[in-house]
Amino acid sequence: MISLGGKPLDLAAFEQIILQQKPVTVTAATMENVRGCYEFLKEFSQDKLIYGINTGFGPMAQYRIDDNDRRQLQYNLIRSHSSGMGQLLSPLNCRATMLARLNTLLLGYSGIHPEMILLMTALINNEAYPCIYAHGGVGASGDLVQLAHLALGLISEGDFWFKGEVVAATKVFETLKLKPLEIHIREGLGTLNGTSAMTGIGAINVLHARKLMTGQILFSLMVNEIMEAYDDHFSDELNKVKLHPGQQMVAKAMRAISKKSGLLRKRHEHLYDKKVTEEVIDDKVQEYYSLRCVPQILGPVYDTIENTARVITSELNSVNDNPIIDRANKNIFHGGNFHGDYISLEMDKLKIAVTKLSMLAERQLNFLLNSHLNQKLPPFINLGRLGLNFGIQGMQYPAVSNVAESQALSTPMYIHSIPNNNDNQDIVSMGCNAAQMCARVIENSFEVLSVHGLAIIQAIDFKEYKERLSPATRWMYDELSALAPSFKEDSPSSERLAKIKSWLMETEVGEKMKKLLGFDNWQLIELEHKP
Repeated sequence: MISLGGKPLDLAAFEQIILQQKPVTVTAATMENVRGCYEFLKEFSQDKLIYGINTGFGPMAQYRIDDNDRRQLQYNLIRSHSSGMGQLLSPLNCRATMLARLNTLLLGYSGIHPEMILLMTALINNEAYPCIYAHGGVGASGDLVQLAHLALGLISEGDFWFKGEVVAATKVFETLKLKPLEIHIREGLGTLNGTSAMTGIGAINVLHARKLMTGQILFSLMVNEIMEAYDDHFSDELNKVKLHPGQQMVAKAMRAISKKSGLLRKRHEHLYDKKVTEEVIDDKVQEYYSLRCVPQILGPVYDTIENTARVITSELNSVNDNPIIDRANKNIFHGGNFHGDYISLEMDKLKIAVTKLSMLAERQLNFLLNSHLNQKLPPFINLGRLGLNFGIQGMQYPAVSNVAESQALSTPMYIHSIPNNNDNQDIVSMGCNAAQMCARVIENSFEVLSVHGLAIIQAIDFKEYKERLSPATRWMYDELSALAPSFKEDSPSSERLAKIKSWLMETEVGEKMKKLLGFDNWQLIELEHKP
């Protein structure tokens, strides 16, 4: 059970709740704070004109609403904005959206009734999440349409994801013996105004991007082992004179992974400590950039992931309502905390960085498959009969296709503001669009790495190198080759690639690296910049 309230929700706890489905509870002090905010709003709102309580919304705010219509106003807001289209968000994304919304409501600036907190907590703990559509809000008054569908479920309308199935809301409440949310003052607006969909999806994106980073560093090292490359390109001496923390962290991780490798070579032993007299040197003096420049390429990807993690964590723990119910100052403040620009920009930066990671993986894959480049492996790492069999040839196409799609998706959404809402929302963030496009780029990249991983297994078996791998890369080899062994005869590959993809997305590779290498030697897994 993970306790919410009283302290910031970090990404480690977020991961436990969302990816590992740990149940949640709310501290008593936090519940009292929520109740206090509600009681303050109830008293303060008497005989005052307050936006969204006794006025219409957006451009309709000039219309006063009678006191006896206040509750209906909130229901009308929820129902009118439940206009999402397209595919449903996955249960994972819906759970993340609900957690992100719950956490901001717990800060005690929303004026919602404590019953709402209890209901959302119960639903999360019972794997019940209102169905949310992918196409909706523009990220200005927050994720209005996505969060309207969240609110719709809370009042027992629409559909739910329940135990992995789409079920009518009424059936879910009946099964769980829960009472639907009752509107008291502003539970509708308190749910709709905010960045919780883009933030929840964005947090999952960060967690998955970290897994991609760890996987691609391991794969890059394995390709260097297969080629028996020199190890000085990730040396401390070379990388510490380039003053970027990400590059230095990636190089440090590669040094940790490569300990006890019997394949990497020392430049001194082969080129400095003996006289080289050949006019034409068979072995490369320097490797291709996709092998030699890994710290320089993945370094900025690492920095981008970690900056995004900081922004996401800040947003998860921010009040993103409007207006803000400030009990301490006994006032209500109007503004734009629901605007999604922070998340939108970070999602654009993250998808660009992840696309570059997948481009590196694809170039390393191409290097392994092209015998003219690597000069050590058969074409397409074909372990069968050349001409009759095809090896990895047919698997390169989906890898290239995915990279091309990710490159197209990497056009930023942040700059695509389209005024709407009678020009009340005259500049918007498109944050939820950006988060979902980033998620698609990340999934594409897992598929690229799946092909890359299978090719690496094939190459290691052809060279009979598994006994000479480092302990860390040997573990990766053992895990992946058990799922997708090397092969000679052609057979359909989709299933074996899907197994690798699932393993890469679900396995806590970082935890294994900690055990293999020790925490001090694997600080990358903590993904923290230290001054």
